[in-house]
Amino acid sequence: MIHLLIATENQGKVKEFQALLDDLGVELVTPKSLGLELKVVEDGATYQENAGKKAIAYSRASQLISIADDSGLEVEALDGAPGLYSARYSPLPGATDADRRALLLQNLQGKPQPWTAHFHATVAIATPHGSLYFADGQVYGEIITEERGNNGFGYDPIFFIPELGRTTAELSMEEKNRLSHRALAVQNAKPILRQIIG
Repeated sequence: MIHLLIATENQGKVKEFQALLDDLGVELVTPKSLGLELKVVEDGATYQENAGKKAIAYSRASQLISIADDSGLEVEALDGAPGLYSARYSPLPGATDADRRALLLQNLQGKPQPWTAHFHATVAIATPHGSLYFADGQVYGEIITEERGNNGFGYDPIFFIPELGRTTAELSMEEKNRLSHRALAVQNAKPILRQIIG
């Protein structure tokens, strides 16, 4: 059985990846299940650089095919911020997702609405032989001030998709796995994975 390492410590992402990749016919493993502890510094200038760094580091450490992603929320009224720094947006030590959402809303005060935004995800796949592949996905919506839904993490409760009339935190896992930026990036990565797996 071929093993595929989901190269993240983020349990929200692990769940999404597991649901998205469970039809590949491979054994999905996590750093935790392998007892693997890595600190990869995400200092790249692009999502691709950060995702690639993570995938390569985990693939080298585990000698397994690894899949990693880097994603961010880009808000037009904030010139694309928080973007690459979405997970590190708040300067507070030990900041939570709620802290980051609060800071985002604070920074949007006084700016004309609707606050249009999109989530971007880049998925990187690294092989132990040193090959590296990428795929992208994006989902468009707007930021709202009222938190809605319990099914997401990060900025999901305030990211509203007008055509659905719901936030990404109000989507079921099944819907999220069809519509989210990470889901779209993984769907675009699947043909590459199938080719690698053979």
